[in-house]
Amino acid sequence: MRSIKQIKKDLKGRKVLVRVDFNVPINNGVILDDFRIRKSLTTIKFLIDSGASVILITHLGKDGSESLEPIIKRFFKISKFPKTKISFFDNIRKFDGEIKNDLVFAKELSKLGDIYVNDAFSVSHRVHSSIVSLPKYLPSYAGFQLEEEIKNLSKVIKNVKHPFLYIAGGAKFSTKLPLLKKYLKLADNIFIGGALSNSFLKVKGYEVGKSLVDKDNHDIKKIINNKKIILPIDVFVKSSNKFLIKKIDQIGKEEDIIDIGKNTIDDLAKIIKSSKMILWNGPLGEYESGGEKATKKIMNILFDQKNKEIIIGGGDLVSCIPKSIVGKLKSNMFVSTGGGATLDFLVNGTLPGIKALG
Repeated sequence: MRSIKQIKKDLKGRKVLVRVDFNVPINNGVILDDFRIRKSLTTIKFLIDSGASVILITHLGKDGSESLEPIIKRFFKISKFPKTKISFFDNIRKFDGEIKNDLVFAKELSKLGDIYVNDAFSVSHRVHSSIVSLPKYLPSYAGFQLEEEIKNLSKVIKNVKHPFLYIAGGAKFSTKLPLLKKYLKLADNIFIGGALSNSFLKVKGYEVGKSLVDKDNHDIKKIINNKKIILPIDVFVKSSNKFLIKKIDQIGKEEDIIDIGKNTIDDLAKIIKSSKMILWNGPLGEYESGGEKATKKIMNILFDQKNKEIIIGGGDLVSCIPKSIVGKLKSNMFVSTGGGATLDFLVNGTLPGIKALG
């Protein structure tokens, strides 16, 4: 995989197609989180400072029907880049050939530029035309953010430091199971929170009320008694119109678990402080329903840690990072831009979009 650093002297006057992922959360035309946009700026600045003109390719939404206008407006507001040097291709998923990975579409797309750069780690697990086929028709390189993702995520595959703690949260059990199985071998401790822990607690025989659980138990019984696995000892529940902290053996049939409890947070904090490497993927509670407190407390605890390698998975977890520490992350703390791409990379050690640059 070649870096854009290698062609700095050859960029003057060249047109560069840059695949970015600006598929950010938007509500009524207002961007709620521009983390991914900001992470692309270093690569784009390097290209225009080297004399290139840039055409940015991104998708927004699933079917390509959404306008890129809010994205374009925010991009130029935060970047201050000259509009004469940068243009946006239309929402790439607007074209049937993108998701179908159509070679004819990729070839036509390639005619717009002289060089291709992938800086969209978060969609590099997709076998789409702008990710895996466009590199067939142009000299292709990795952007700085893509390189950073590979460098940092590879640490928890090839350079594990012990004691190693893996924190697994979120709701999609089927996507987390391969990681759980992998890190049962690599990690010293695995803490399970979020809706994942509801499924574990239910299999262990605890009442979880109306809490979100996976319909399929995914053979949890095979791993549930592993000594590395740590489950909550108390939880924050919604009971009628009240919010209460309860021990895991006190949950009622009409109650809903929305977060982990104070004693569980304290126990997890102790494990964090005794660990040398921490990998965290997925929120510890239903952050959209008032269950974001534990996630933010643990994030602040991690922010205060020194001499530890800390890797934060992207996706929903990024939106839970407290505003007080956004933009102030220390060198030992890396936050991935990926969601599903991060999970796939951690399991497989590569992605289709990375292979396409080889």
